[in-house]
Amino acid sequence: MSSPVLSDAFRAHPLNLNHKILDLSSVEILPDSHAWTFEANKYESDISNTGSIPIIDLNDENAKELIGLACKNWGVFQIVNHNVPKNLVDEVELAGERLFSLPMHRKLMVERTPNGVSGYGMVRISSFFEKSMWCECFTVVGSPLEHAVKLWPHDYHKFWYFHTLQHNAC
Repeated sequence: MSSPVLSDAFRAHPLNLNHKILDLSSVEILPDSHAWTFEANKYESDISNTGSIPIIDLNDENAKELIGLACKNWGVFQIVNHNVPKNLVDEVELAGERLFSLPMHRKLMVERTPNGVSGYGMVRISSFFEKSMWCECFTVVGSPLEHAVKLWPHDYHKFWYFHTLQHNAC
């Protein structure tokens, strides 16, 4: 018997396509689907008294425990001394900017299917909340070539090169 894969889980729990993907670059009036209220935010915490986002040094012998605490208490953290070259980090940022600055109709050309793993769309955890999140998500599992060709038919090599560079560096 084969072991389960991520796509099996997504097929069993498809995304709700009734959630509207908000075009953050052109919204003038916030739709009710994205209007969070204090009452709707069941996970509200006062971070003003808890300091700043944790910065974890991977050279610290307690890094593993610190990451666990940061996940539990914050859900986010910053890593330093990760040995990822700065030029690669810069390339990642540029690739993200290039992708998310595309017009909505172009991004929707690679929209993730309800049971799909890769593509553009809602964050998979969106279904756990009553209101939609103010974010965009592009998930890449495996090769991004299929999506890159659709998004940049005449100039997909930059995205593909970046993927190859990232794969070889990590």
